[in-house]
Amino acid sequence: MSERKVLNKYYPPDFDPSKIPRMKLAKNRQYTVRLMAPFNMRCATCGEYIYKGKKFNARKEDVENEDYLGIRIYRFYIKCTRCLQEISFKTDPKNTDYEIEAGATRNFMALKLAEEQAKREEEEQKEEEANNPMKLLEYRTEQSRQEIELLESLEELKELNRRQRTVDYEGMLKQYQPETTEQRKAREEQEDDEFIRSVKFTNTKPKVVAEEIIEDVEEPAAKHIKIEDPPPKPQGKTESWNRSIGVITKKNPLANLVRSKKADASEANSTALSSEKVPESKPSGLSLLADYSGSDSDT
Repeated sequence: MSERKVLNKYYPPDFDPSKIPRMKLAKNRQYTVRLMAPFNMRCATCGEYIYKGKKFNARKEDVENEDYLGIRIYRFYIKCTRCLQEISFKTDPKNTDYEIEAGATRNFMALKLAEEQAKREEEEQKEEEANNPMKLLEYRTEQSRQEIELLESLEELKELNRRQRTVDYEGMLKQYQPETTEQRKAREEQEDDEFIRSVKFTNTKPKVVAEEIIEDVEEPAAKHIKIEDPPPKPQGKTESWNRSIGVITKKNPLANLVRSKKADASEANSTALSSEKVPESKPSGLSLLADYSGSDSDT
C-alpha cells in the first residue's frame, strides 16, 4: 500500500535532471502574495481609510536598479476596498520601514516624526562639533554646569531628608484627626476616675477586708462494714395465724390491744384502781382473739 503523503519519489537509475526542459519566465516577474497593510493610509481617490493590519491579495515585484547594501527592495500593489484604485508602496530597509509611492497618503504618525527629528538634530550636533572646536568647548562647559546643578540639587534633597527625619508625622496627623472610639472610651474612664478621687467622703473609716481561704480537704474513704442479716424466725405459727385471721398491722391505736400476761406489779395496781372508777366494759372480739393467741403460745 502506497503512502498517503508521498514524500519520497521514485527516481529511475537513468534519471538526468539536465534533460528536464525549463520554462522561460520573465526577468521581473510579479508574484501574488497575501499581506497586511504595514501602516495606516487613506485612499487619494475616494478618501477611504485603510488601517494597519488589513489583509490584501497583493502583487509583489523586485525594484530594478535599487538596493541597499546588497539588500533587495520589493514593491507591492494593492487595491482600495471601496473604489479599487491601485495603491503601491515599497520596502525601506534603511529605516526598517515601508515607503508609500502612489494611490494613497500615509496618515500622520507623531511618534515616528519625533524620532526622526531627534535623530536629525543629533546628527547635526555631531557634525557641528566635529567642524567647530569652539562649539565643542561650549557644549562641554554646558554639560559640566548641568552636572554641578544636579549635584547641588541632590545635596539639597539629602539635607531635606535629614530635616524630615526629626519631624513626627504621626503626631502631627493625630492633632488634626478626630479621636477614635477606643480613645474616647479611655478618656471618659480617666475623667470618671479623676472625679471619684476628687470627691471627699465624710465619716470614712478604713475597711478591713477579710480574705477567706477555702482549702479542699480530702476526706478519708469510709470503711465498708459488712452487715449480716439476722437468722430467719420460725414462721410456722405466724403462717397459721395469717391464714386463719389475717395480718395485724402495728399501729398506735391497736398497740394496747395485745398485752403480755406477765406485767409488772405497779402496772397491775394502776389498772385495778382505774377499773374501780370506770365501769367494766364488755370484752371485744379483738381482745378475745388476743387472749386466744396468748393461751395458744403458752401451750
